[in-house]
Amino acid sequence: MTNREPDLWFSFVRAHRVLIREIERRLNQAGLPAYAWYDVLWGIESGKGGTRRMHELADALAIERYNLTRLIDRLEQENLVVRSRSAEDGRAAFVTITDAGKALRKKMWKVYQAAVTEIFLSQFKEEDHGSIAAALDGAAAMARDED
Repeated sequence: MTNREPDLWFSFVRAHRVLIREIERRLNQAGLPAYAWYDVLWGIESGKGGTRRMHELADALAIERYNLTRLIDRLEQENLVVRSRSAEDGRAAFVTITDAGKALRKKMWKVYQAAVTEIFLSQFKEEDHGSIAAALDGAAAMARDED
């Protein structure tokens, strides 16, 4: 590849890092927790009844289980989530978002959504959103299949 050709992979990685950094900055400026809290709260809330099994949540968010456990510990200390065990299988751990967790996630979403709309989505034609999302989802699916 010559230096004049676009490097899609590098552009994607750089954009992701810079966008997350800017979202983090805006959340911090608004006095809100880190982006990772939003991600986990949304992952839980989007589960059936606002609950997910811990391993399913880790898979859905593409996060290492040990990192997720530490984050859930912190969210539980703040009364944003509660953990429970399955009555049928004591090894199965569940996490449920609380009303306080839902309220915080919604506050965070206002800042997060504004940043995504302003600095990311504005860079694409609306009619291209579906094809770009499909391509990114396809790449993620292929990477998961390699595991």
